[in-house]
Amino acid sequence: MGAMPDTSLLFPATKTSTSPRFCAPISRRIFSDVAGDVTIHVDGQSFLLHKFPLVSRSGKIWKMVVESREPDLSRLELQEVPGGAEAFELAAKFCYGTNLEITASNVAQLRCVAEYLEMTEQYQECNLIVRAEAFLNEVVFQSLEKSLEVLSACNGLFPIVDEVGIVNRCIDAIAMNASKEQLVSGLAHLECDSRSGKLMMHCQDWWVEDLSVLKIDLYRRVIAAMRRRGVRSDTITQSLLHYAQTSLKGIQKRQAWEFGLDAGDNQRSVVETLVGLLVTENIKSVPLSFLFGILRMAIQVDANFNCRQELERRIGFRLELASLDDLLIPSSRASDLVFDIDTVHRILVNFLRRIEVEDSEESSHSSNESEGLKSPCHSSVLKVGGLMDGYLAEIAPDPHLKLPKFMAIIELLPEYSRVIDDGLYRAIDIYLKSHPSLMESECKKLCKLIDCQKLSQEAANHAAQNDRLPLQMIVRVLYQEQIRLKSTLSASSGDASFSQRLMSSSSVPSGAVSPRDNYASLRRENRELKLEISRMRVRLSELEKEQAFMKRGMTDNRSGEHSRAFFSSISRGIGKIAMFGPAHGKQRKSTRKSQLSDGKSQRRTRKSAS
Repeated sequence: MGAMPDTSLLFPATKTSTSPRFCAPISRRIFSDVAGDVTIHVDGQSFLLHKFPLVSRSGKIWKMVVESREPDLSRLELQEVPGGAEAFELAAKFCYGTNLEITASNVAQLRCVAEYLEMTEQYQECNLIVRAEAFLNEVVFQSLEKSLEVLSACNGLFPIVDEVGIVNRCIDAIAMNASKEQLVSGLAHLECDSRSGKLMMHCQDWWVEDLSVLKIDLYRRVIAAMRRRGVRSDTITQSLLHYAQTSLKGIQKRQAWEFGLDAGDNQRSVVETLVGLLVTENIKSVPLSFLFGILRMAIQVDANFNCRQELERRIGFRLELASLDDLLIPSSRASDLVFDIDTVHRILVNFLRRIEVEDSEESSHSSNESEGLKSPCHSSVLKVGGLMDGYLAEIAPDPHLKLPKFMAIIELLPEYSRVIDDGLYRAIDIYLKSHPSLMESECKKLCKLIDCQKLSQEAANHAAQNDRLPLQMIVRVLYQEQIRLKSTLSASSGDASFSQRLMSSSSVPSGAVSPRDNYASLRRENRELKLEISRMRVRLSELEKEQAFMKRGMTDNRSGEHSRAFFSSISRGIGKIAMFGPAHGKQRKSTRKSQLSDGKSQRRTRKSAS
């Protein structure tokens, strides 16, 4: 063939027409001094070439020339060439004996186009297929980095790239080299913890980030191969987190309906595949914040039910570690609600299932009932109870939130999930304020969920003066306050008598005060305390009578406002009485003595007058 010309003369960069039929000059020439005898069209581009170098290496072109009915074939068209015109250009250079450099970035194209053109040893020794295979085996598959580069270059070469086995061999090479690097790197970074005496491994795998360049289908196959090769689970988890952050970047800033059809399908496929890969990972190895984040994405891209169910199950098993911001999941476009309450409800159901299983296991292993009260399950339920009270307060102002959905979350938690009901009372009060159109029966039904015995002093005082609560609720609160006041007075009376006995037994009795006088003063103080309790009972009975009267006679809003004002005044009085302490005892005692003396003087005046 003679000496080859300078490569700078090969394939001039003149742009071609998409319609070669009307093209005057042929755009791409191999020799500047020898006219080509065949024009090959690939993806709308024309190549003016020579038959002999092509048919001597390509079985496909040889067959096309031999089987052609035209005696002087001058035009060939190649369809669906792997890698397109760019890959064919490289193969043509190889056919002409040009010094072609095979690299990790073009070896996949060369191998696929060589397979397409049938450039086997049958037509010439050391043909392109053999050359490409030698480079893959000797260079690419020995390096994790080059295997990853070749695998990422396989996009657009399917299905032939799978047929020639490049994908599978690259994936196996990546998994094998990752396992080797992890072992060598782990041994090199082993350090002994002087405190615990345990071996600790600090190893940063560089390929964790590099895997993010792969498409999701190839990435899934790589992760599966790594698991088979024994790559550490924590490293795989890090790779999953990084891939999600890279491939789903910006999805939370856009709504699901802003994606095009293809983009939405691609994002949905990424989310569902990543969740599927998480199934085999340890539940505690995946950060909870990542689970909530990918759950939000799954809702936005409308992932399938199994995908969201798996995420909700994993979150439910660790719900006590969540924060309030984690639970505030925006609802989808189809819902009028601000937050996705159904998802949180299902998460809570999964949490309670876990608690039920753990409780049954603890009861089977422990016969002491007191140990169950101190179990980790109980502390987890208490944490979730406080968390859900805060969540209820956040969703309560939503005007589109229906009462059954709101009550469903309250009723789902067991009674022992709350030590005090202040948080629940606050959430219900916000809901009543934001939904003034509720019927009285609905208000009563909602307020029955509050345990008045678990309200603090401050919450009870607020409830007693709360006009939004139904009358029965106010009566229950006042009744519990009366019982609490009675117990407080009894306790203070017991403390006073105990201190008096302690002083009389530890000090020398005074000549002015005898033991009988001390006993008389204690009895007098007990009678006064009992009298105070009796007055409270009288006031409570009057309040109940007033409520019954208002039920019968209340016909307009004016009478309703009058009853509310009455209850507010009574409750304020009760609150003031509940706040008295030992410091006010002497003042009340002196007041009662002055009242008794005034009564006696009046009675004397009436007798003298008679």
